[in-house]
Amino acid sequence: MGRRPSNKPTSFDIAYLAGVSQPTVSRALRGSKSVSLATRQKIEAIARQLGYTVDKNASSLRSQRSNTLALLFFEDPTPDESGINPFFLAMLGSITRHCAARGLDLLISFQRLEDDWHKRYQDSHRADGLILLGYGDYTLYESRLRQLVRSGAHFVRWGAVEPDTIGATVGSDNFGAGRLAGEHLLARGRRKIAFLGQADSHYPEFKNRCEGLVRAIETAGLTHDPDLVVPAISSEELGYQAAKKLLASGKPFDAIFAASDLIAIGAMRALGEAGLSIPGDVALVGFDDIPAASLTSPPLTTVMQDMRHAGVALVETVMAQVEDKPPPSPFLPTRLVVRGSTGG
Repeated sequence: MGRRPSNKPTSFDIAYLAGVSQPTVSRALRGSKSVSLATRQKIEAIARQLGYTVDKNASSLRSQRSNTLALLFFEDPTPDESGINPFFLAMLGSITRHCAARGLDLLISFQRLEDDWHKRYQDSHRADGLILLGYGDYTLYESRLRQLVRSGAHFVRWGAVEPDTIGATVGSDNFGAGRLAGEHLLARGRRKIAFLGQADSHYPEFKNRCEGLVRAIETAGLTHDPDLVVPAISSEELGYQAAKKLLASGKPFDAIFAASDLIAIGAMRALGEAGLSIPGDVALVGFDDIPAASLTSPPLTTVMQDMRHAGVALVETVMAQVEDKPPPSPFLPTRLVVRGSTGG
């Protein structure tokens, strides 16, 4: 005699109707790629027809997992009081969508770098893994990352992907992006290109972008003047101050590559106050393609990072640790969005 679905449908009911085992149903409803796409779709359709929902508490007890990830934003200098870089806010939608597709809950919290956030999350077992966005000075952040590695915590961060990276990191090809920006400015006839950004070990992503710019300049047979590199971290005010310092130096320049859009927007204000036109006197390229980049006057040419795949890569990288699977590639491509600030 066939199995009749109970009043409250179970995974065994789905297994009977789908003609598969109950463990296969469980794996399919968790989104496991060990189950073929056709079988997963069949099981999901039957689950919807029966009105079946996963009992996350029971599932967590069996697997000793919370089926939850924690997303930690770290304080960044911003023109408003949010303290969150708008670039990371743009990434949030991609992360939440992919967590939902994975059947994962997402805890979101705001942290100050000096707080003991690493202890709070690894000791409480509130989440199976951590996604870390924003960190300010990397040299201050390193010790916390080493503690997470020693504790065996599952985590991934967004940042510069380098051979000596501590723990799992996902990030853009910053060196290639810097070279792309440099090649674009050179193709526009610019020869004295300044860089605004903290290009040292404290901010490795900015450092890699500057190195890419220098490579493009040197490949073109030109010499890069190190005095055209002015430190700045990612805020409009510090971009403004860096551009003012560049102007006060008296060094001739006809283009600026800013390490972030916020720095570029601040530089725009300083150039305008100095009576310089963009792009007539100075061509300007930013980095990140935040929403404000297209609203400046003129609109800002910038390097776009792949936000949609960034969220997917971050979630899949930390879940690969949880599920003991190979992680995806840590590098994401970039592309140049040409707008009016370089004569586009």
